Amino acid sequence: MTRVLLLGATGFLGSHVHNVLFREPGIDVVTVARSALSESPGHVPFDLGLADVGALRGLITAAAPDVVINCVGAVGGSMTTLAESNVELPARIVRALLECPTPPRLVHLGSAAEYGRVEIGVPVTEDTPPAPVGAYGLSKLAGTRAVGLGRAAGLNTVVLRVFNPIGPGSPASGLAGRAAAEIVRARREYDEIRLGPLDVIRDFVDARDVASAVFAAATTPSEAEILNVGSGIGTPAEGLVAELTRIAGHSGPVSQEGRGSERSADVPWQRADVSEIRRTLGWLPEHDLTDSLSALWQEVACHA
Repeated sequence: MTRVLLLGATGFLGSHVHNVLFREPGIDVVTVARSALSESPGHVPFDLGLADVGALRGLITAAAPDVVINCVGAVGGSMTTLAESNVELPARIVRALLECPTPPRLVHLGSAAEYGRVEIGVPVTEDTPPAPVGAYGLSKLAGTRAVGLGRAAGLNTVVLRVFNPIGPGSPASGLAGRAAAEIVRARREYDEIRLGPLDVIRDFVDARDVASAVFAAATTPSEAEILNVGSGIGTPAEGLVAELTRIAGHSGPVSQEGRGSERSADVPWQRADVSEIRRTLGWLPEHDLTDSLSALWQEVACHA
């Protein structure tokens, strides 16, 4: 039996990771989040943002996990918010683990934003030098560096650099979730869909595939320090929106206004090279773009 402590279990990616862990035989999962989680019998309500190193050490010691998975992270907000969630918390987790007599393995979720602007047409490998262009990418890279320091001090760690997750539960902070919400609004108000510029190319990966990669990283022995998690396919943002409107049966116009997301405006192209995670963990994505967007729209349409 492998015991897993899942931090951030109620977030977009954390909830998908929990779904995978919960149904896997031989896994005992303890979930942690501020809010309640009725479907998790081993849930611990705990404000990770307020926890100091001692409180985190106590949480880890009480749970006695074999693996800690950190799915906590902020994708927007002030510099203070980004620093607290993406830099300071990972650093405190690392310090708490280093104070444990027998530290568990740490699986930490990083971001493709850490790579920043890359050479167009060249897939991003784990050896691509990180060069984030905005506050979000800088904060995620700092969190990865903190995990790296823990690794240098003897911890068993891996950082999964997740590209652009989509699928059921996609938040409005990402293109897919925002586009789905705009379709609902445009229909209700007899208006056009209003989005930012759609002239970038991104690697969109299903959140359910991200969850399976996290599971593989948590349960497969590996010496890898950083692994890319993506689809390995570059998709124009405009193409994602066109496919989502097709699935939704919406034929109204789409306007592109403003500068777009601060997180992506200065990065015109990204596509992951996922050969290393395939070689190391035997992982490959199972859902294509249509699968992901169909699952997203089915969920949005039910709520709408």
